[in-house]
Amino acid sequence: MTIVYTLTPELRIKLKEPFGSLIQGTPEETMGILKRIVKEEKPPKIVSVGDIVSGNLHKHNVHPQLTIIDNISLRDQPMPKEATVEKTVQVINPQGTITQEAMLVVKEALEGNEHIHIVVKGEEDLLTLIAVLYAPENAFVVYGQPYSGIVVIKVTSEKKALVQEFLNAMKSSKS
Repeated sequence: MTIVYTLTPELRIKLKEPFGSLIQGTPEETMGILKRIVKEEKPPKIVSVGDIVSGNLHKHNVHPQLTIIDNISLRDQPMPKEATVEKTVQVINPQGTITQEAMLVVKEALEGNEHIHIVVKGEEDLLTLIAVLYAPENAFVVYGQPYSGIVVIKVTSEKKALVQEFLNAMKSSKS
């Protein structure tokens, strides 16, 4: 396992802020709003990062092409039956890091069209950045904002550039 990026304390604070549009409310409210936005904008791909938001998306018939979870929050409640999964991939990604393996798996998943679940041993949060980096323009990357709602990132060249700035600010173990 090669760790490529490690989160710095300064960046940890910055990344607590929503990285996209915050939709506040209960799961029913946020999913209703998201479904309307998806219907209007027809994103080429939807990626969900996090157990609870991924479970809620599937439960409300919004099926991400890529789901990145760590099974921590869903331990007692499995992914809903509605979840369309063609392939499940396991990766190791320790807390506060981004591994080379995790980056590659996210990139490959986004290059194809299969419905893929990536199950992370460790922490999936920072893989949101990698999903934005490799998702096509206008794709949606959705993650949960604790005690608030969900965040929807519409992938743009500006968002990709910002992700690259974040990655450049992380401690890199690339030689």
